[in-house]
Amino acid sequence: MGKLIIHEEKLNKQVIDQLIDICPFNAMEEKDGKIEITAGCKMCKLCVKKGPEGVAEFVEDEAKPQVDKSKWNGIAVYVDHVDGEIHPVTMELIGKGRELAAKINHPVYAVFIGHNIKDKAEELLHYGVDEVFVYDYEELKDFRIEPYTAAFEDFINKIKPSSILVGATTVGRSLAPRIAARFRTGLTADCTILDVKPNTDLDQIRPAFGGNIMAHIHTPNNRPQLATVRYKIFDIPERTAEKVGKITTCEMDTAKFASNITVLDVIEKELEESISEAEVIVAVGRGLKAEKDMAMVQELADLLGAKIAGTRPLVEAGWIDAKQQIGLSGRTVKPKLIITLGISGAIQFVAGMNNSDCIFAINKDESASILKVANYAVIGDLYEIVPQLIEDINGGNGLAEAAATK
Repeated sequence: MGKLIIHEEKLNKQVIDQLIDICPFNAMEEKDGKIEITAGCKMCKLCVKKGPEGVAEFVEDEAKPQVDKSKWNGIAVYVDHVDGEIHPVTMELIGKGRELAAKINHPVYAVFIGHNIKDKAEELLHYGVDEVFVYDYEELKDFRIEPYTAAFEDFINKIKPSSILVGATTVGRSLAPRIAARFRTGLTADCTILDVKPNTDLDQIRPAFGGNIMAHIHTPNNRPQLATVRYKIFDIPERTAEKVGKITTCEMDTAKFASNITVLDVIEKELEESISEAEVIVAVGRGLKAEKDMAMVQELADLLGAKIAGTRPLVEAGWIDAKQQIGLSGRTVKPKLIITLGISGAIQFVAGMNNSDCIFAINKDESASILKVANYAVIGDLYEIVPQLIEDINGGNGLAEAAATK
């Protein structure tokens, strides 16, 4: 990149008017006989090329020193947990981390931060982690951003992992940006696909511009590379009976755990069953014409032992709760069976459910995007098909049995 410089000693009323007229984005303004460049500037450089000679100049930024990638080694996974109970997203990321590490011959690390967690760290060795780094201090009992960031920073400085994967949980979304800012590196949030190049650059892929494109994001001159990933995006690797790898207890200066936050009390919220954990889901979209028709959807869901979910327009209409929304701005799900009713299949929605074991789509539009990811599809009006499904299931049709055994 670079910046525009206006040589003020060459300005006069005529020159200022010329520069303002040249700018196609109205990004130049006169103020007290000087030119101010506003945020509307697109760096088109027309003011340099066609403006009065020598008045506007584009200056390139100094080249940033190239990072020595050979000094950064390993794929690290942050262990997300509550009182030592490890969140399943951690295992999913370990599985993906192993896949990435195998391509570049790197080890897989896990960083476990908390209190009284040494015994819980043993479980991670059943999933193929080469080394678990444990920061076990009383000051780390409750999650507070400053102490956890200090421990994470200590890990990175000592081990220098090339890439770090963090679950997009409440804690992960708080911690990852702090780490990225601390090391002046990039962070890609809510990745849906991850890959790695032979030179160890992490290929971080996620929908962008409202889901119209899949963006490949790289930070080739920064280390470590950071990405957050939602729960249910990747598969959990098979747990092995034998433990592989080792556990390393880390020591650091506890003075670095100083915090301006004091935890007075921890109140556990009431547990609720999330659609992320559902094995069968009936998801409904804008093909549903009226709220009263949700009764038909509920009947089908009850017969299948399914949870009801849907798209953002139904949340905005008040027909379903926000916690039932599937997609990038909702929940990610991975059921054994998902039946979509009248859902076109925008990429934001598909990104939240395309890893389902079996996708059964009902849509009257033969060109609907949802059909590209569906395992099975029925082209037709849901108001004709769903009642028939309900009748067939009540009559002993095999769909319900198939859903239960998948």
